[in-house]
Amino acid sequence: MLKDHLIHECLSIILQPLMKAAELGIMMSDPVGNIHHCFTPLAAYIVDTPEACMLTCFGDNFYHPARTHEITLEQLASIDVDPNNLEGFFAACAEFQLNGGWLLSDPAIFLTPEALHHWHKQFYNHDMQWCLAVLGVPEFDFQFSILQPITGYHHFPNRISKLKQVTGRVHCDIQHYISPEPDDNLLTSIDRSLTLFHDNKEVIMTLGAWMGAKRVIDNWHIPKLELMQSITTSTCQVGALIQWSADATEHVHVSEIKDPA
Repeated sequence: MLKDHLIHECLSIILQPLMKAAELGIMMSDPVGNIHHCFTPLAAYIVDTPEACMLTCFGDNFYHPARTHEITLEQLASIDVDPNNLEGFFAACAEFQLNGGWLLSDPAIFLTPEALHHWHKQFYNHDMQWCLAVLGVPEFDFQFSILQPITGYHHFPNRISKLKQVTGRVHCDIQHYISPEPDDNLLTSIDRSLTLFHDNKEVIMTLGAWMGAKRVIDNWHIPKLELMQSITTSTCQVGALIQWSADATEHVHVSEIKDPA
């Protein structure tokens, strides 16, 4: 708890100039040299899943709607504490998460789905493990081994269930064989597939396929799964999501930390 609080405080100090720019505005020049009074809301923040959950105080297994001004005004109207009692009023606001310090910024918007973890690792850590549990390891490995090699696709002639040093590249290679290929109606296809999954996901538990290290898991508290619910919304708000992938920042761990050490 103290470590998370420290990170929040450090971000507040470091990003204070950007917070002020969003609140008060800042003079900026356009490409031809004209000066404009600009406001800079936080559009996107590239971060790993654990950090995203920490920043948003994640604590449940369903997707929350974006915090609109209508919702904020309704919550303010429901607070029955005198605003002149600042300490009591702020405490009441905190119960509705109305104590944010970055104007015009909403975690439901700026924490975009992140391809490396929310898609590829979600698939390998969960979807593929469900397939292994339902089919059985020998059958799963056998089905992959007899697939016809295709130019441009990674072929897995040996056991796929015991792969070592699995990278994001391998995650994508396996997905070529299991995940469906979206058509031109991409966003509609994604929403339809997610709805179909949630309507039938209890079958996975019925088959005992949702396994932890030692026992069957009886809940769907998967942060990556919740964050997938915002794919279409984020795409409409901030554009193609692949530009917000953490591949580049993950590689920095190698070049700037692991190699020098």
